[in-house]
Amino acid sequence: MDTIGFIGVGKIGLPICDNLIKSGYRVVGFRRSSLADFEKLGGVPAKSAAEVGAAADVVFTCLPSDEALQEVVQGPHGLLDTARPGQIVVELGSHPVPVKQKYVPVLATKGVSFVDGEVSGTPGMVAARKGVIFLGGDREAVRRLEPIVAGFADSCSYFGPFGTATKAKLINNLLVGLHIAGTAQAMVIAAKTGVDMDLLVKSIASGSGGSTQFGIRAPWMVARKFTPQQGSAPGLAHYLDMVKDFADAEGVATPLLDCLIDIYRRALPGIGERDVAAIIELFENDSQPKREATP
Repeated sequence: MDTIGFIGVGKIGLPICDNLIKSGYRVVGFRRSSLADFEKLGGVPAKSAAEVGAAADVVFTCLPSDEALQEVVQGPHGLLDTARPGQIVVELGSHPVPVKQKYVPVLATKGVSFVDGEVSGTPGMVAARKGVIFLGGDREAVRRLEPIVAGFADSCSYFGPFGTATKAKLINNLLVGLHIAGTAQAMVIAAKTGVDMDLLVKSIASGSGGSTQFGIRAPWMVARKFTPQQGSAPGLAHYLDMVKDFADAEGVATPLLDCLIDIYRRALPGIGERDVAAIIELFENDSQPKREATP
């Protein structure tokens, strides 16, 4: 049985590990908080990133911040402690390209190939193997990874040199943000029409105006189903800021993105820890009649 390492067994990492285990892999995992759910799936808990690296020639990481990535790679009991020639490390979390890029030479000093990875999909989509995996970096390393990725996802795209997967994910999440906000605006207008909302959602989802995000979140907006959270509003807003920085660096005008960033910033305080679908409340509140000031 082949052993795969996984560091960062969270909302996205846990269903990935579940699918790997179901595909016959032995998965050794580590996270700073509890691994109880991971163990219930049949995962093997480790006490550090270094211990994961010692157990596996292929290690996936899915980390929430630049600081976490630095700690896992170079911190005490990090991957560098047990790194060895021929090993592959794939970071599936989203960080600016320069942040990811700096670990390529660091890991290369130990003979390790560092691959730029991204996941497109909600935790539910990932659990159903419908998340799309983006990869960028050394082609031979990616060829070795592709059969393993097939153990947890039905779709995998190789975009080319290191950093291209992250760039593709930014474009993807710009569209995610647009589709969710557009769905919210459309549902507020639709609520005033008097039509059967469930039928409307079903018809649009399979028609020319539908999208993946409409199909997922329009029913939630109608049912006011905003928990459990499948997508974080602050996380998506952060992506939009990253897209803005990326577009500015490329000299691309972003009038639509600028409006979208403003919409998400205004919506964040009201959404809290609920799913980003709760952004519909911003459009509903903006539609309320304004009270006239008392003279």
